[in-house]
Amino acid sequence: MENRHVLLVEDNPDDEELTLRALKKSNIHLEAVVARDGVEALDYLFGTGAYAGRDLSIMPLLVLLDLKLPKTNGLEVLRRLRADVRTRLLPVVVFTSSDEEQDIIESYALGANSYIRKPVEFDHFSDTVRQLGVYWMIMNIPPKTAE
Repeated sequence: MENRHVLLVEDNPDDEELTLRALKKSNIHLEAVVARDGVEALDYLFGTGAYAGRDLSIMPLLVLLDLKLPKTNGLEVLRRLRADVRTRLLPVVVFTSSDEEQDIIESYALGANSYIRKPVEFDHFSDTVRQLGVYWMIMNIPPKTAE
């Protein structure tokens, strides 16, 4: 896998399927790696657990991070990403159903690049994911250390 992938951190199978389908429909030509809880996301990003030995020079271009996750919640995942020099600059979009003001404030305080509430209606959900993909995978220019 080259550096053309997104890490989707999502525990809801329906939201996972909708997101993957919308990314595929966007014709951006990237792969998606799915982590279904915070521990799996951290294992993937730091090459531990089931991902021990993974080539850490190949990082996702974007992390789509849900907040309400089992094992380790999304805010703790974000905290740990920003605390490590290897992942400090990795673009992270919080993509969650929470519209709690405290979640928004804490996400940005911890270094989220964006906070997007998941639309409930299918067409809006799909369009939102497509726009996310276009912006972060095509328009955005990441720093060289994040590539």
